[in-house]
Formats: sequence, C-alpha cells, structure tokens
Amino acid sequence: MVPLPTGKSVVGCHWMYKIKTNYDRSIERYKTRLVAKGYSQQYGMDYEETFSPNVKMTTIHTLIVVASVRQWHISQLDVQNAFLNEHLQEEVYMMPPHSVSHDSGYVCKLKKALYGLKQAPRAWFEKFSVVISSLRFVSSSHDSALFILCTDTSRIILSLYVDDMIITGDDINSISVLKTKLAR
Repeated sequence: MVPLPTGKSVVGCHWMYKIKTNYDRSIERYKTRLVAKGYSQQYGMDYEETFSPNVKMTTIHTLIVVASVRQWHISQLDVQNAFLNEHLQEEVYMMPPHSVSHDSGYVCKLKKALYGLKQAPRAWFEKFSVVISSLRFVSSSHDSALFILCTDTSRIILSLYVDDMIITGDDINSISVLKTKLAR
C-alpha cells in the first residue's frame, strides 16, 4: 500500500465468484478472483498497448487436420492464472478491495498484471513469447500465435489462444519434455 501519487488515477476492483462443477453438476470447488475494473483505465496514463494476438480459427482447424492425417498426438494445455505471470511496465494503482482495511489516501501499487487490466493479455503474450522463443520455437509468419520447432529429428507445433494451448508434432517424447519445461 502506498499513498496515491499526485496526477495518477486509480482503478477500482471487485471480487468475482464462480462455482466450478463436475460433469454431473456436483460442486467441484469454489473459485474467487480479484479483478481490476480496467474499463476505468486511461490511455497514455494507465496503459499504452493492449493488442495481444490469438491463434486464428482457420489455423486451429488446419492444425487438427494435419495432426489427424499424420496421426500425431494432440495435447491441450490450460495455463492457470496466466495473466498474473507478468510484471507491469506501467504504473497502475488500484483501490484496495472493500474487505481490506487501509489508511485513507492509500492504494495498491500493482507490480504484476491482474485480470481486468487492459494491458494484461498483452503482458501475458509477451511473457509467453519470450519463454517459448528461449526454447527455440519460432513464430509463424502467417499467424503470430502459432509457434513451430523443427529439428533434425522432430517437429512440434504449438498454438496459443489466450491461455489455452494445442500442441502436436511427430515426437511425443519431445512434446512431453516441452510440457515439463512450460510447467516450470
């Protein structure tokens, strides 16, 4: 908690509650997430860039057809709390949740992206791009959310849609190693 600097705006927040259910509609777990009210952010003050590429549906369809024809294994991964993984480049201040006691005039200075912030998807994609590039994957020139790794012995293709991935290729062992590295 810090005092709100002069000339800076503050973003509100609220709690989101969700009940996750099993296939038979029984309750699996209760889920709570603190979400920023990003709609109140001001361009040039709280954020600059918001664009984040997502894989195109035609790319996903093509990927599934190629994997099917070549009889490649297809894996699907979901990144838990993806938007919370990247540090913010901008200074963003948020009102504390109502349930948190605080001194008057004090706000939360966010260090990492939070769901609801306009720049959160872009920050996540930039973080993911750095990680996947460090694993020698190259972004496709036709779809920037499609990443390809070709070696002398294998081919792996990964598509990213927000925080969901589809991974396929001709070497199941290399895909398993990739999943382990991504989990870290």
